[in-house]
Amino acid sequence: MRSRPYRLQFISFVFAMMADNIEHVISYWVVFQKFNSPALGGFAVLSHWLPFLFFSVAVGGLADRFDPRRIIQCGMLLFIVASAGWGYFFVTGTIEMWHAMLLLVIHGCAGVLWQTPNQLLLWDIVGPKDLPSAVRLNAMARYLGVLVGPAVGGIIMLALGPAHGIILNTLFYLPMLLWLFWAPGRSRDVAAPRVAVRGLADIVQTIRDIAGHRILTSMILLAGLTSFMIGNAYHAQMPGFAGDLGHGDPGVSYSVLLAADAAGAILAGIALEAWGRLRPTPRTAIFLAILWTASLLCFAATGIYALSIALLFAAGFFELSFNTMAQALVQLNAPADIRGKVVGLFNMAGLGMRAFSGITVGLFGAAIGIHWSLGLSAAVLLAALLALYRVTQSARNTTS
Repeated sequence: MRSRPYRLQFISFVFAMMADNIEHVISYWVVFQKFNSPALGGFAVLSHWLPFLFFSVAVGGLADRFDPRRIIQCGMLLFIVASAGWGYFFVTGTIEMWHAMLLLVIHGCAGVLWQTPNQLLLWDIVGPKDLPSAVRLNAMARYLGVLVGPAVGGIIMLALGPAHGIILNTLFYLPMLLWLFWAPGRSRDVAAPRVAVRGLADIVQTIRDIAGHRILTSMILLAGLTSFMIGNAYHAQMPGFAGDLGHGDPGVSYSVLLAADAAGAILAGIALEAWGRLRPTPRTAIFLAILWTASLLCFAATGIYALSIALLFAAGFFELSFNTMAQALVQLNAPADIRGKVVGLFNMAGLGMRAFSGITVGLFGAAIGIHWSLGLSAAVLLAALLALYRVTQSARNTTS
């Protein structure tokens, strides 16, 4: 926060994250009232995460070749188009199923244009020395948006109505969009080669390029495992957990459980910044992921409301800790000429694979119950992470 450019980036990032969540609150509510379609709800999840799976490496390649600031601005413009589109259809009352699906796809594409270039922008603003700190604070900003966005969205919807509220929401993307015209430019170590973006071929080539780099492969594997098995799919099941815990009003219990997870993440960002002694290493990141998985395994097994809050608080703390450490390690160790593609590959694993956590936790939850599905997913992930930790430890001992 000593860096003025980073402070401005942080503030604009919070506004953009808040706007992202406000749009979810208002659009999901209206669409649910209009169509009451579980299939559309499932499409919303897929349209949000599949663009990260398909396009993260390609967008990273674009960020290697072109100015990341302009790519982020394209993402902000798409966010504005999506919010304005929802507003138009809500005002005119003409929204149809295909309109909603198109706007959800636009929103998902906006996200993938934002995330990877924004990580490269952090490198340009603060450099490698302060990068772990910047990554942690940005993750904390994301959770602030998750906490504040639904509350602000609810207030706006009550005060202005869904149609005018979501049009107003377009203004919250403007700080990021406008600040990027004056943001610090790129400072790459090596100029990226002017090669075409080749889609799937880029993904395969990037995997080959980093195959011999243990830090990069272990962190990308960590991101993929945690996202595929659990990701954030348990958030969507939180109303069911709140109802099963049977503690007062389910709506209030649901909000408290989600808030506990976000509050733990925010505290992690503050604590790690204040302490500053947790050195980023692959073993530490994997160990923190093991603690996160164990917290969720215990949460799935418990029926005590107060203990559930504490476990979700711990899960939020460990999730921010291991995710930001893994992301920083990938950026710091990626080859300079393909940094964007490597960061894109990490986002493909860490965000794109979340589309499949809806199967491991969501669909299996419908078949065997949400407690069993989350518990079994956490148990399998825990075994995989312990194996990954052991392999990483063996590789370290061999090197030393």
